[in-house]
Order: sequence, then C-alpha cells, then structure tokens
Amino acid sequence: MAVEFFKVSCPVWQLAFPFLQRVADRGGLRVIGILQDDATLTTRFAEKFGVCFWLGMDRTDDDGYPASNAYGITHVPAVFVVEPDGRMSQQWSGFSKAEMEKLAARAEGAGGGEPLFTPADAVPEWKAG
Repeated sequence: MAVEFFKVSCPVWQLAFPFLQRVADRGGLRVIGILQDDATLTTRFAEKFGVCFWLGMDRTDDDGYPASNAYGITHVPAVFVVEPDGRMSQQWSGFSKAEMEKLAARAEGAGGGEPLFTPADAVPEWKAG
C-alpha cells in the first residue's frame, strides 16, 4: 500500500498527482491519499480530478494534523510504502521520478507494462516538497 500525505495547493503535489493517479490506475497497489486540507477543498479536488483512490483528511480544528504528526511529516508531499506486515519499505518526500518509477513497477508486478513517464511528461528527476 502507498500512503501519500499532501496539500491540494502544493505545487510539488500538483506535479506528482497525475503520476500517482497512473500508479493507482494500474490496480496492483492500493493507494491512499491523506490531505492536509478541509472537507470542502478535499471534495472539490476529488471531483475536479476524478481521483480513483481513497482520500482521507488529516486536519481538525482541535488537533492540527494527527496522522501527519504520527508519521513525522515535515514536508509534503510525503510518500510511504507500507507492507502487509506494517513495515515501511520505501519512503520519500517531494517528487522523485526514480521512486515513482519503482512504485509503478511494483503496481504492475512481474507483468511489465508501460512506462510511468512518457517523453511528453518533461518532469524533473527530483523536486523538493
């Protein structure tokens, strides 16, 4: 399972989102998005972009960001790959083309598949969150 923490307004998340959506579309890996936004922004985002993976909110008026704090999040986007036994096998913050490619390969399993990035995608190798 891949868990990604983000804010809708984050430009690095806006760069990463289409590729995470592609990973989720492959169906071999459960993707969960945790938004640090309120219910209105979360709903608008999901409707506007047709998000196909589960979204949750990590924001309350009283508690701040309880899930983000539990994971020690200091920057978004932040991605964690959680194994069935609960162990984290991969994690990064910001945008990492190489890490996203690893995630996509995992979603495809042993069957191969199309590359996550196309020549038209013109993305950087890495961008800080």
